Amino acid sequence: MFNVELGDALAASASPRARDLGIPLRGEPGPWNAITDVPGLTVGQVTLVTDAPVVTRTGVTAILPRGRDAAGRPCAAGIAVLNGNGELTGRSWIEESGQLQAPIALTNSHAVGAVHLGIDAWMAEHHPASAAAWMLPVVGETWDGYLNSINADTVRPEHAREALDRATSGPVAEGNSGGGTGMNCYGFKGGTGTSSRVVRSGDRAWTVGVLLQANFGSRKELLVQGRPLGRDSAAPNPMETEPWFAADLEAAGSDARRAVPGAGSVIVIVATDAPLLPDQCRALARRVPLGLARTGTTGSHFSGDIFLAFSTANGGGLSSAMSDDAVRTESLEHVAWGSIDPFFEAVVEATEEAVLNALVAARDTVGRAGHTSQALPHDEVRAAFG
Repeated sequence: MFNVELGDALAASASPRARDLGIPLRGEPGPWNAITDVPGLTVGQVTLVTDAPVVTRTGVTAILPRGRDAAGRPCAAGIAVLNGNGELTGRSWIEESGQLQAPIALTNSHAVGAVHLGIDAWMAEHHPASAAAWMLPVVGETWDGYLNSINADTVRPEHAREALDRATSGPVAEGNSGGGTGMNCYGFKGGTGTSSRVVRSGDRAWTVGVLLQANFGSRKELLVQGRPLGRDSAAPNPMETEPWFAADLEAAGSDARRAVPGAGSVIVIVATDAPLLPDQCRALARRVPLGLARTGTTGSHFSGDIFLAFSTANGGGLSSAMSDDAVRTESLEHVAWGSIDPFFEAVVEATEEAVLNALVAARDTVGRAGHTSQALPHDEVRAAFG
C-alpha cells in the first residue's frame, strides 16, 4: 500500500488556497488560517492511495481538541444537523451532557467502525485511566465510493492510531488528504478544507477554527462569492453525467438507477478557545449551514450534513466522573449571549472559506473502475476574480 507520507506542513504548503487565486474573502484569519490556530488543538492525517490489490483513495483525519496530553479532558460541545443522512458517533452523549471528552476523526462511510476501534486502542495506550472508565470517540463519515473501493476494508484501526500519533499544530494539508482523499464536492474533486477567524475585543482575542470534509453539492449549485463557477465551468463532470451508479447496481443484481446530483455529505468541526456554554456551542454549530449556503448548496436529501462545535476554554469544568455521595459544583466562564454575534460571523466566514480551500487544493483524481474527478480549474477562478 502506498501511504502518502508527505509531512503535513509540506503537503499544506505545496497546495494553493482560495486567497491565492484572488478570491476576496472577508474576515481576519489566524496565522495558519486553519483549525490549528486554536491554541493547543492538533490535527493528524493518514492518506491511503494504492492501485493494488484494490484501488484505494481514502484515509483518516484526526483532531485532538486539547492535544495529546489532555485528550480525555472535557470540552463544552454542541451539535447541529442540516440533513441527517450520515453518521457522527458519540452524538447522543454530546447532546445529553453538553460535552465531549475524546478524540475526533473523519473517514469514509464504511470505515467508521475501524476508526472508532483505533481511537479506543490509542486512548487505552496513552490515556489508560480514561479507557478504564469509558470512552465515546467522535467519528464522522462521508461517502467516497465513486473513487474508492469503499467495501474493501482498507482503512484499519492502525490508520486511526497513526493519524492521532501524527497530530500536530501548524498547517493542515487540504484537498486530497486524510479522510477527504476520495471525496467530491459540487461535481469537482473535494476533500479536506480548513480556515480560521480571529475575534477581537479591546486587548483580548479569540480564535474560531473550522475543519470540514467536503463531499456535497451538485455542479450547477457552486457559487464563489456569488459567481456561478459551477454552472459556467468547462471541466468534465462524469460523476453527474455518466451512468456509473447504475452499472454498480446492475453488477450487484439490483435495479439500475442514476446517482442523484448533490448526493454526498459534509461533516464540519468548529473549534474555539472562547469560553462558551454547551448551548452556545450548539448555536455556533447551527451557523455552519449559512457558510455552506454561501457556496451554493441547497442541502440534498441524500447528503449527511452534521456539525460539531466545541470550546477548549474552561479546562477544569464540565467533568463527568463517578464520585462519592457529596454534591459538587462547578463554575464556568462564558461569553455573554449579547456578545456572541462576532463568533457567529466567524463561523460563517471560516466555513465558506474552508469549502473553497478544499476545492482549490484538490487535484484531478482517477479512482476505481477508471472513475475520474476533475479539480476546480484554477484558471477559471482567476478569470472570475482577475
